[in-house]
Amino acid sequence: MPIIRKNNISQQVFAFLQKNIENGTWPVGSKIPSENELTKMMDVSRSSVRTAIQQCIALNILESQHGRGTFVKNSDVRGVVNTIHTLTQSDYKDILKVLEFRKIIESGSAALAAERMNNTHLDKLQAILDTMKKKSNEPIAFVQADMQFHLEISRASGNVLIESALQSIFGQTLRSSQQLNLLFGYKDGVYYHNKILNSMRNKDSDQAKMWMEEHMQHAMDMLPKIMSQDR
Repeated sequence: MPIIRKNNISQQVFAFLQKNIENGTWPVGSKIPSENELTKMMDVSRSSVRTAIQQCIALNILESQHGRGTFVKNSDVRGVVNTIHTLTQSDYKDILKVLEFRKIIESGSAALAAERMNNTHLDKLQAILDTMKKKSNEPIAFVQADMQFHLEISRASGNVLIESALQSIFGQTLRSSQQLNLLFGYKDGVYYHNKILNSMRNKDSDQAKMWMEEHMQHAMDMLPKIMSQDR
């Protein structure tokens, strides 16, 4: 088997998984080779293999069963990828509405939280941010930590209505949040969360509000660009 070239390794591992699933080597219901086996087969790092597998799990192509291994759940990889990565006009409007709502609600929440923040909240936010950095190659875990970060800010604001509204919209838009992460990657989230947390530490409500607004606006600005690339 040819050794995978060392550029865009995770993408190439993903392509290798896709090929073996779609050509029937690993049919639906079958168990794929372990991370260690795939690492040896392709002569790549285990982290690259794990990243590709986690992407497949996030896309509902593979399913991890505790104590048993990873199994093929859907053989139409190309169809799933096209559905996730190609935003329709309807998808665009739905995601845009969510971001517009969050920009309005969370900028105010961040300002309140900066004023009312205590050390317990700060420690929790730092721990969540550390988790995001560690889970940058695991889309599902990263998105969960991302949501926890924003929810913790809403709790620190001291306004239960803000927290309740955010919990509700996150519960209804999990797929959109995963889609945003797959489209935008993790770097923007970590960058803005760092800025927001530093503002919280300084109890600077104006800065906290500004960085939260910019965080949401950046995602909103990216959507049309992705739409134009997909056309």
